[in-house]
Amino acid sequence: MKRIRTLLFLLLPFLWSCSNDDSPEAYQNIPIDFKVPSNFPALSYNLQNNPLTEKGFELGKKLFYDGRLASDGLVSCGFCHIQEDAFTHHGHSFSHGVGDNIGTRNAPPIQNLAFQRAYMWDGATTHLDLQPLIPLTSEIEMNGNLAEIVSMMKGDATYQKLFRQAFPDGMINSENMLKALGQFMVMLTSSNSKFDKFRRGEPGGALNTDEQEGYTLFTQKCAGCHATDLFTEDTYRNNGLPINPMINDVGRYRVTELPQDNYKFKVPSLRNIEKTAPYMHDGRFATLEAVLNHYSNGVLDSPTLDPALKANGALGIPLTANEKTKLVAFLKTLTDHEFLTDRRFSEF
Repeated sequence: MKRIRTLLFLLLPFLWSCSNDDSPEAYQNIPIDFKVPSNFPALSYNLQNNPLTEKGFELGKKLFYDGRLASDGLVSCGFCHIQEDAFTHHGHSFSHGVGDNIGTRNAPPIQNLAFQRAYMWDGATTHLDLQPLIPLTSEIEMNGNLAEIVSMMKGDATYQKLFRQAFPDGMINSENMLKALGQFMVMLTSSNSKFDKFRRGEPGGALNTDEQEGYTLFTQKCAGCHATDLFTEDTYRNNGLPINPMINDVGRYRVTELPQDNYKFKVPSLRNIEKTAPYMHDGRFATLEAVLNHYSNGVLDSPTLDPALKANGALGIPLTANEKTKLVAFLKTLTDHEFLTDRRFSEF
């Protein structure tokens, strides 16, 4: 009997570790209460397919900033998407990748993606969880190898623990990796700018005269494309940019191969636009003033030019110097300083 008691005593820690669901490394289903801002449209992302949890978000954040997902061990998602610049590559017309490779498009901001239906400048994917595959496997951007990434994570003690905590099956695989990145990106919601507080009638939301008049002008001249409080309607348009012959980026046509989609690009959100220069899909404009100058007197006609830019037989959007000043004043009310400094989204 003494031998049996001794054996049970020795086996007890093993039996406990197998049955204790409260182990720090067991799945932790601690949900994140995601609230849609009252001035936003409904979510496009289906949270039931990938419920937000604290550990899922934590794992996604670690992946976002881990350069080991790239072939050079350095270029992480966060390398080209910097928080203080609304997760863009501020100051770079084109994104930089492994081996000092340079792409042909400007890195778009990562914000409010859960409310959108398509991603990338040409809408190459319509599923947020799958979007990271494009930069991850691009030879110019991260040049990552999924098998090697999974192998790296399986050999990392922190990843081993986080995957067990983040997902019921605890599996370290590309599916769970992408789901974790999806959870991190869903949480990147910018909704506390001065404009948001104005819309919700909150303290700090009083617009001055120039900002208010700029908002009125924006509603009249710009909101047809930059619609709702997301400031994009998720469509593709040709906005009359002169074609860069060195690149000849045909935009949406690359995805659909439909002639009517030639030189059309996804309408970007204008949130935090003050912080995301340079502008346009190829980063050709360094300032907001240059963007407005394009719309007022730089639009070129073409077979796929958006009809809104050639109304009444005139190209572009007529704007006076005073109107441009007021529009810029309004656009700066879209800067969300809370989002740009939120430590939940920071690497350190």
